Amino acid sequence: MPSLSGLYRYPLKSGRGEALQRSAVDGLGLHGDRRWMLVDADNGRFITQRLLPQMSQLSALYDARGGLTLSAPGREDLSVALPDPEQDLRGVVVWRDSLRVPDAGDSAAAWLSDLLGKPCRLVQVPEGRTRQVDTAYAQPGDRVAFADGFPLLLIGQASLDDLSQRVGQPLSMLRFRPNLVVTGSEPYAEDSWKRIRIGEVEFEVAKGCSRCILTTIDPQTGERNAQREPLATLKTYREREGEVFFGQNLLPRGVGELQLGMTVEVLE
Repeated sequence: MPSLSGLYRYPLKSGRGEALQRSAVDGLGLHGDRRWMLVDADNGRFITQRLLPQMSQLSALYDARGGLTLSAPGREDLSVALPDPEQDLRGVVVWRDSLRVPDAGDSAAAWLSDLLGKPCRLVQVPEGRTRQVDTAYAQPGDRVAFADGFPLLLIGQASLDDLSQRVGQPLSMLRFRPNLVVTGSEPYAEDSWKRIRIGEVEFEVAKGCSRCILTTIDPQTGERNAQREPLATLKTYREREGEVFFGQNLLPRGVGELQLGMTVEVLE
């Protein structure tokens, strides 16, 4: 049977990924995933690698006090405290959603603005200020933090292997920023799944993940591929109605803990 072979968390939206051995799952996905975000200092709009590819070199890891430790090559680390959920609220925009969330302060903003060469602010989303998932694919009450649209993303290792073969070179799974990687299934088997269970946690497969220019950024170097790979190859066989799909968005239907090696049971 398929098994869970990869578990990744991204504390800062569009920052470096963190490989985990185990993780709690709550209604927002993996504990701590994409709870922090950078926004434009002037208009509050979210900032990602689509605009600033160098964000791939920015690491943000949770510290023992619930805040973040920011680090980047050639920079001294910066500790950022978890902000008060009701203080220093800032209006931000994530795609079509507008919300008010706490700002992490001037020190973090100065460190990040200097690193990235753009005036920005660091914000955090408390559980009570999260966004409703698109009800075309979810139920009222399904929530998401700062991820683009859904709490979790799953990709089959065999799907990546097939894509790598088509491109002609091995591709890093982190290029596609999944939370869950499954080994032991056929390439693109996840396209047909509707419900799965890992350990004691069930997940609903909401929709395929539409891919963008971010997939052309090397997660190790931050450089964009001049031939727009692997997006160009994906477009030749994974395009539907003008969108290119790779991986599946999930909604958690319970809470619990995931651990590498757990069996992935396809329920439907």
